[in-house]
Amino acid sequence: MTLVADGLVVTRGGARLLDGVSLSLGAAGSVAIVGPNGAGKSTLLRVLAGLERPQSGTVRVGDRDLARLPHATRARTIGFLPQHFEPHWDLSVAELVRLGAERGGRLGAGAVDTIDAVTATLELGGLGRRRWSTLSGGERARVLLAAVLAVDPPVLLADEPAASLDIRHRLDVIETLTRRGAARLSVVVVHDLDLAFRFFERVIVIDRGRIALDAPAHALIDDRRLDSVFGVRFERLQTPDGPLLRATRSG
Repeated sequence: MTLVADGLVVTRGGARLLDGVSLSLGAAGSVAIVGPNGAGKSTLLRVLAGLERPQSGTVRVGDRDLARLPHATRARTIGFLPQHFEPHWDLSVAELVRLGAERGGRLGAGAVDTIDAVTATLELGGLGRRRWSTLSGGERARVLLAAVLAVDPPVLLADEPAASLDIRHRLDVIETLTRRGAARLSVVVVHDLDLAFRFFERVIVIDRGRIALDAPAHALIDDRRLDSVFGVRFERLQTPDGPLLRATRSG
């Protein structure tokens, strides 16, 4: 399902967090959103998810205005994985994943198999009875992803889902999200530029509330404007796994 933003403007406390952002995302594909701290990445994701309304501009999902979608339809259509989350109750892992499936209307035939498959993929099978309060940051991140994947929405938006994970689980989560791109749309805010350019098909660079760069990852990695956005000089190193960026001080 396509996701199209047109002229998004968000201001808060006198600061313009999004400044006329327009973009078009296809019905499938893996897209990384990167940029310096405070560039507007998380704000953009929240607007695309319908969790924050812009002062001006529109978001369309397929041929429908996101702002006019009923909440139940939005929950089935767009999965959102926040950077920070704290449930109102100290639920168990199994309850949280089941709750995610319920919000997306996925508790019909085959739902148990779907939940089991998702929890197995994210190595949560032995944590079903554990309470949220007892989980590590990395375990919480994987539980939240499982709750979203149990719905299998056409559009998945994730805000730095791998930030609190160890290296192995970070790779597992990123690979899980990018594999979805073969059939569905995955849009992920990524802090690690090497992960963004190694795994994602398309990279969008946000700077001071605007889209500075937007291109296929393989084409963008050599663009020297990337250095300017981040205020560093990148060395492009060739490795067996692809190009690697190593930052040094600019100038």
